[in-house]
Order: sequence, then structure tokens, then C-alpha cells
Amino acid sequence: MTTGAVALPARKVDETSRSATPEDRGPRGHTKVGWLFAAPFLTLYVLFLIGPVLIGAVISLFNTTTVTPGLGTWVGLSNYADVLSSGDFWASMWHSVLFTLLTTPLLLLLPLLFAILASRMARGQWFYRLAFFAPFVVPSAAVCLIFAFMYTPETGLISNVFGWVGLTPPDFFGSTSGAWFAVTLLTLWWTFGFNFILYTAAIQEISEEVYEAAAIDGAGPWQQIRSITIPLLRPTMSLVLILQVLASLKVFDQIYILLAGGPNYSTRPVIQYIFDTGFTSYRGGYAAAATLVYFVILVTVSVLWLLIRRRTAGPQSA
Repeated sequence: MTTGAVALPARKVDETSRSATPEDRGPRGHTKVGWLFAAPFLTLYVLFLIGPVLIGAVISLFNTTTVTPGLGTWVGLSNYADVLSSGDFWASMWHSVLFTLLTTPLLLLLPLLFAILASRMARGQWFYRLAFFAPFVVPSAAVCLIFAFMYTPETGLISNVFGWVGLTPPDFFGSTSGAWFAVTLLTLWWTFGFNFILYTAAIQEISEEVYEAAAIDGAGPWQQIRSITIPLLRPTMSLVLILQVLASLKVFDQIYILLAGGPNYSTRPVIQYIFDTGFTSYRGGYAAAATLVYFVILVTVSVLWLLIRRRTAGPQSA
């Protein structure tokens, strides 16, 4: 008797390969089970996301108010025309864009810098990760209350810091420039940790063998960071960029709680404008139209980012 591998006829090999189809790899009931497990999420998604969008689209076509029942009278697209011609809407939209321009570069680069430095620490990396991420879990109301005390003239910590170095503290609540400085500093401290964790997770995925090979070739720490770490973190930087842009465009909590959009509405973002028109001026139909216009702007930004990503990734993948 001889032992060894027995060659299958070509016909049997072809039949074996043909039989290994996706449909035959498992019971057909797996698809139904998958939909069953996804049903709770899909139900909540439809009820609390798709449903409100559809309801808002309907309300935007009527002269709906939030103090009387019913949809009101049919006005068609006049609410959209009023929104697009409203100087207050575009002013608040510019405030959201300005906040994005002020915060996005800082929250893109500073977490990257500190994540790289923390990964280079020989000991206590867990402490730095905890310290940087901890503020992110603090509720926005608590953060605004803390910073409101620190911004208080004469007695606030941040106001006193300016005096210690011989500078006149800005008027954090009475001037537009001081208000933007106040809300930018608050946002930087509060949301810094989320991007820091994203960068930290990406850095951990880089193999140590790459750094060891670079060290053998004579590359120092800064050369390794410049030639290895940063190039390999570019996909993560792109992700952080789009997430930060969308998050900053949707700013509401810190400006509303800390500044109430002041002084004189000079920092009021577009979401607060929608809130004011819908729940203070009771113009529900107009607020719904403004919400959908704002929604289209966010979707446009996301689609443009996706197209740019595909265009830049195409030559690299080729």
C-alpha cells in the first residue's frame, strides 16, 4: 500500500469549485436572521431619523406654527424662498462656517501632535490617554458652566491669567472677538480627546518592525515621525478632517449655553437660528424649510469630500 495525495479528475475539481457558491456556504435562513437582528436598529432609524426628515419636508410646505394645531395653510416653496433670501439665515450660516474655520485646524493638528508624543512616552501612556480623553465625556452644560466661571471678569481664572502676564483680558461676553476666543478655547479643551483617541488607535496599528528597520538604517525619532508615522496616518487625518468639519458646522450647545449667540447675535450659529425661529418666533414651517436647506448643505459637503477622496485615491490604487 502506498500513501500520498490522490489527484482528483479535472471534471471533479471543476464540479467542486462550482459547488462552492455563496448560496451553498450556509443555510438560506441566515439572511432572514440577519434582518431580524437588524430590525430594532432599523426601526429606531426610521422612527427617529427618516421619519422626522419626511415630516419636516411636509411641514416646510405649509404655514405651520408651533402654537396652533394642524399644518396650517399651503404655501408651497415660499418658505424656502424666504430662507434663501434671509440675511439672518446666511449670517448665522457664516457664523457656523467661521466657527469651523477657527476650530478645525486646531483640532486636526494638535491631537495629532500630542498623540505622537504620547506614543513615544516610555511610561504612563495610559495616564495621558485618560487625561486627554476625560473632558470629552463631560456634559456640555457642565463644561460651559465651568468656563463661564473662569471667564468671569476680575475673578475668573482665565481672566486672571492674562493679568499675570501683563495683558488685558478680552471681554469674553461683551465683544465679538472675545466671544469667539472663549468658545474656541472651550471647544478645543472639550473635544480634543476624541480626535486624540482616533490618532492613538491608528498609531497603534503601525508595526514596530517598521520603526526598528528605520532605526537600523540610522533614522532618528523625528525622521521616523516625518517619514513613517505621518504618511501612514494620512487616512486617519482625512477621516478626522471630515468628522471635525461636520461636527463644527453643527455647533449649537456651547455657543447657546455660554453666549446665547451674543453679543447681539454676532456668534449665533445656524442651528440656534433655526431653534429661535421655530420655538421663539413659532414659525414651524419656516424653521423646517431652513432645516432642510441646512441639511442639503451638510450633505453637499459630505458628497464633495467623498468625490475628492475617490479622485485622490484612484491614481494611488492604480
